[in-house]
Amino acid sequence: MSWKAWALALLEEQEEPTPLVEFPAGGPVTVLMKDESAHPTGTMRHRHARALFRQAIAEGLVTEGTTVVEATGGNAAVAQAWFARRLGLPYVVVMPGQRSEERARRVEELGGECRFVTPPLAIYDAAREIEGHFLDQFGRAAEHDLADELLAQVEPDWVVVGANTGATSATLGRRTRVAVADPENSAYFPGWTLDAADYATGMPSRIEGIGRPRVEPGFRGELVDRVIPVPDEESRAAARTIAEVTGHPVGDASGTALVAGLRLAERMKGGLIVTVIGGIPASR
Repeated sequence: MSWKAWALALLEEQEEPTPLVEFPAGGPVTVLMKDESAHPTGTMRHRHARALFRQAIAEGLVTEGTTVVEATGGNAAVAQAWFARRLGLPYVVVMPGQRSEERARRVEELGGECRFVTPPLAIYDAAREIEGHFLDQFGRAAEHDLADELLAQVEPDWVVVGANTGATSATLGRRTRVAVADPENSAYFPGWTLDAADYATGMPSRIEGIGRPRVEPGFRGELVDRVIPVPDEESRAAARTIAEVTGHPVGDASGTALVAGLRLAERMKGGLIVTVIGGIPASR
């Protein structure tokens, strides 16, 4: 078997579906949380990382021994480093700002290399200068299998997610009604409202993992039924509540999705809403 065939077969291996956990919202609407922290990497970026590797290998952009490169400050690096280790590929991530031992540790314990760059927006040019294949999670956003798995579990009236690359909302939007939860300073709510695919705020989001200073190429506004802005303090408070319900810590982005889901529920007389949440990944 060739390395390419072996790698694609590995990426096609089935994992256990992530669970649905009911949030005690009360009222006539059931709110379930699709807990993506159950992935081996403990992050919502797990599915997208797998899809990016599958796409790059299928297209011949990544072959045996290729150094895989990404520019990100979030949990995507943990998920990508985990897949790179399984595939036996060198992995380098360029992160914004000064070195953070906590962020670096999660990647380095998985065999990856972290490089830190200032100013933050310089990470993309720095990543392109590294010899290897730049995964480019925003420019090459890859749709994945979340919709297939979720819709085999339940038939929701709405699914609520954060936007980030746009891949997840596009994946879901082809199959069900989807709402995007958007934190402060992120470009998706004004961009979607104004139908401006090139909208940019020029300001970073304080909610790691979903807010973006510009509308990314992978965001398909025509597949999104609603975008709901959420204040950052509400996101943080909701994340603490989710941790109490699930028994494990989650990122503030999970709180953003829950707040948006509860706002939808307030306008409904009944039905089922699923919000997509994830944990704070540890090195595994």
